[in-house]
Amino acid sequence: MKKELPYFYIGASYGGNQDWFSTFMMRLGGCGAETACEVCIYLDLYKGCSLYPFDKNNLTKADYVAFADVMKPYLHPRMSGIDRLSLYIDGFGAYLRDRGSAVMLSGVEGTEPVEVAAAALKSQLDSGLPVPFLCLNHHDPRFKDYEWHWFILNGYEERDGALWVKAVTYSMYEWLDFAALWASGRAKKGGLILLELPDNQEE
Repeated sequence: MKKELPYFYIGASYGGNQDWFSTFMMRLGGCGAETACEVCIYLDLYKGCSLYPFDKNNLTKADYVAFADVMKPYLHPRMSGIDRLSLYIDGFGAYLRDRGSAVMLSGVEGTEPVEVAAAALKSQLDSGLPVPFLCLNHHDPRFKDYEWHWFILNGYEERDGALWVKAVTYSMYEWLDFAALWASGRAKKGGLILLELPDNQEE
């Protein structure tokens, strides 16, 4: 079984790109803000929300960078990064409330069994909702590029009994083994963010 969400391009870029951001600190540590921007654009395009303060029908790099500056006060870079789901939920949740949105956020902590995380992930994607994911330090060198990083999961595929997920970051995507990604082997865990749309949300 395979599920991939529709997404968006900005020019030739698959989604946005943290490297575009206007300040050094945002380019270095703005991945949390980036994923929130991506979610907002996605929800505007495909769920009829009103979370992106620019023209969703004409996505441009300049507007995306300006949007990141809008999101920065809510999910600003800090010394240890946005290294807890609660920081992300509090920050992005404040942005959603300020936009008058009833979208709710919750988290699945990295301490949960992989079966719990996989079921929540598949349920979200089956509902047409992207999943922000936080990876902290990881023992597996395959995930070196994803360490201490927020990124988007917007697809899954079951392959010979294993779950693979489509990870989106830096204008690209890659398919990752979800069980291996979840099993960081470190005491401090990341996790994933779940979205809940109001029942009357326009599709």
